[in-house]
Amino acid sequence: MPTVLIIDDNAAVSVALEVLFSLHDIEALRAASPEAGLALLEQHSVDLVLQDMNFSADTTSGEEGTALFRAIRARHPDLPVILLTAWTHLNAAVDLIKAGAADYLAKPWDDNKLIATVNNLIELGQAKRALQQRVQADLRQRRELEHGHDLRGMVFQDQATERVIHLACQVARADVPVLISGPNGTGKERIAEIIQANSAVRGGPFVVLNCGAIPSELIEAELFGADAGAYTGASKAREGKFEAADGGTLFLDEIGNLPLAGQMKLLRVLETGRFERLGSNRERQVKVRVISATNADLQAMIKAGTFREDLFYRLNVIELRLPPLAARPLDILPLAMHFLGAGKQLHPDAQAALLAHAWPGNVRELKNVMMRAGLLASGDVIKVADLGLPPASASASMSTGAASASSDEGSREPDRDAISLALSRAGGVVAQAAAELGLSRQALYRRMERLGIVRP
Repeated sequence: MPTVLIIDDNAAVSVALEVLFSLHDIEALRAASPEAGLALLEQHSVDLVLQDMNFSADTTSGEEGTALFRAIRARHPDLPVILLTAWTHLNAAVDLIKAGAADYLAKPWDDNKLIATVNNLIELGQAKRALQQRVQADLRQRRELEHGHDLRGMVFQDQATERVIHLACQVARADVPVLISGPNGTGKERIAEIIQANSAVRGGPFVVLNCGAIPSELIEAELFGADAGAYTGASKAREGKFEAADGGTLFLDEIGNLPLAGQMKLLRVLETGRFERLGSNRERQVKVRVISATNADLQAMIKAGTFREDLFYRLNVIELRLPPLAARPLDILPLAMHFLGAGKQLHPDAQAALLAHAWPGNVRELKNVMMRAGLLASGDVIKVADLGLPPASASASMSTGAASASSDEGSREPDRDAISLALSRAGGVVAQAAAELGLSRQALYRRMERLGIVRP
């Protein structure tokens, strides 16, 4: 049950509010003075404070309430406070709203409006606390992840990336093949390095072969090696990637480009650990952890007959899906600053442009953009023009900047009549009227002060 603290020297007011809250399943604590209210705040968990503005007899200045509010704010900066008084001073209300007060209500109050405001603020506070707890839990989990594992210097902030890394660390010690899927340039090789670095063979070699960069007629020789004379130009025996990776990890990137003949031999190695070099009949034995990666739809390739189904299930014991950069936006700015290097800064408009860009080339594209910007920028502050992004991204950043600059005041500012009508419909509840007008409470209070509007 939520708890509200009522700080008011008028016992009749406090009792009336207590009864009202009890009818809506809200527990109420009462204090007759600022000192007693502050003491109760230290003793109890409170979701909201409803405080009077005047406590001494024949006092209407609101100075006592202002001092109380500032004391509460200093000790409990996130606690919502509603100011309640029979003496309405708009200037004081505006100042306290700017300082963080949740709302300013006049006596006598409207029960329905008061309960609606209190419930909204309590729900908002609970949601904020839940979010803070989740953020703290995420930070603890990330610290544990970073302190307990070798992440190979990977820069990330987004939870989508963290989930992939966490799973990679979990499966690292299991001696099973891993398939990493995702678009080109997302960092699949770095995930493979993390698996290797946290595996039982982390002291062994980490060998990389891009199956898409080798001609199909040479890829078997790259994988398994070749004796002299095995093919045209093979003047001497050569070691293959499997031999080079013995006792460690072999990372096969773009595995979907492996020809069918190579797929069959790869399947045999995965099942037995044995293979022959091209042109040789001597069988060799290796112990290799295989991690593969692809940006292709292997299931579709199986249906098309270009990828072996038995190999797919042998490689895909564990699959890690690495999302595109656009699907993990919290990684963009940390990665950008990492690629930019020390001594450089990003202008806010440049940050907005980076966030607005679709990043079809993913992390690889971002790295190239930042390296170019760092070289071509005339100063230490990287601006939108230095990024060289398509016009759509630059325009989006300018729109974002313009929107943020005008969000408080708005280009189509509501006039006196619109504000008065909204306040009337809301029964004087500023938060509700502000929502109707598309403004924040602070912005509405500033307009009311400027136009001399007194809340009904």
